[in-house]
Amino acid sequence: MEKVIILKAGGNIIDDEQQLTAFLQAFAAIAGKKILIHGGGKLATRMAAQLALPQQMVDGRRITDAETLKIVTMVYAGYINKNIVAQLQAFQCNAIGLTGADGNIIQAHKRIHPTIDYGFVGDVEGINTTLLQQLLNNNCSIVLAPITHNGYGQLLNTNADTIAQEIAAALAQNYGVSLIYLFEKAGVLIDVHNDASVIPSITPQQFAQLKAQGIIADGMLPKLENAFTALQKGVQRVIIGKANVLPELLSGTSGTTLTMGT
Repeated sequence: MEKVIILKAGGNIIDDEQQLTAFLQAFAAIAGKKILIHGGGKLATRMAAQLALPQQMVDGRRITDAETLKIVTMVYAGYINKNIVAQLQAFQCNAIGLTGADGNIIQAHKRIHPTIDYGFVGDVEGINTTLLQQLLNNNCSIVLAPITHNGYGQLLNTNADTIAQEIAAALAQNYGVSLIYLFEKAGVLIDVHNDASVIPSITPQQFAQLKAQGIIADGMLPKLENAFTALQKGVQRVIIGKANVLPELLSGTSGTTLTMGT
């Protein structure tokens, strides 16, 4: 089965110009089909502050009112997305920058919550795998900003981790998919203050034990729950680690690899 590598790059990479360039050079060097899904970093928050537009976060998720939606669309789908594409072109990687609205790649709906109005935040309904496959088969590396649409003309701000999982699961029907989450830690850690305490591999049974022991908690819980959902839907492996060791993550010699086990 043909391979596809899907990477999700977090804000800590986007916010550091030197780190971003080094990562993009490593991404460009990956052979074969690949997709990069990026977050927005702190630029949208800084721009909102310059415009005196208050920002509200709930459990790490941005409440997206109409004015904030304009900012995140300009920043994520505009400057950040096209800056990444331009750098990849400089590294001889033929990249195409898109949002979920382009080509109807990601269909979503406005989030419904019993007590919180998240504004124009979207939850994924479906993935247009046909177009993604066409682009990949034409040797395009896809760079995707976390802006989606509802099919009725409304843009939506959607969590990039979730988009990565949904695209990985959708493409797993036709490809051998590896999903890599890049963030500031070296992997899943036994001690969050010690980068040398990486757990090299985790199965669902081990995840349950680590969660019960309180070793995996807080922000890592949704990340790993997302990862195991992807594995249950056919993704071959999920890797969590630092962007500056991308070749080692791909070879399995760094980070944490999540598998369904035997």
